[in-house]
Amino acid sequence: MLEILTPKRLFYKGNAEALTCTLPDGQLTVLKSHRPLLAALEIGCLKIKREGVWRTAFSSEGFIEVRPDEVIVFCQDCEWPEEIDAVRAEEARERELEKLRQKQSLIEYHQTQIALNRAMARLRVKNTVN
Repeated sequence: MLEILTPKRLFYKGNAEALTCTLPDGQLTVLKSHRPLLAALEIGCLKIKREGVWRTAFSSEGFIEVRPDEVIVFCQDCEWPEEIDAVRAEEARERELEKLRQKQSLIEYHQTQIALNRAMARLRVKNTVN
């Protein structure tokens, strides 16, 4: 059983054959009988395999918990490609790139970098053919 939760909604709940997610040091794929695990998620994508078909979604930072009988993903945001507004994501990308060109404090720089990473990940997922 796979369950993907955000603060706003239950994004996905159901069976899955595999889940691939983005971690700080690369990609992780969880299959049936995976060892228990708790790991941080990076901004990127989640790929869910169900009935032999992979489906990709945008995901922001969070964490994954793999238990013997279920996998739970908690992330700040998760969206299917058809839910992503490409124009809005492109505008956010441009806005954050402009902020990077300006003088900022270290905290502002990191916040801008995170927002830029989210916008770029959304655009990558939106342009992915499932």
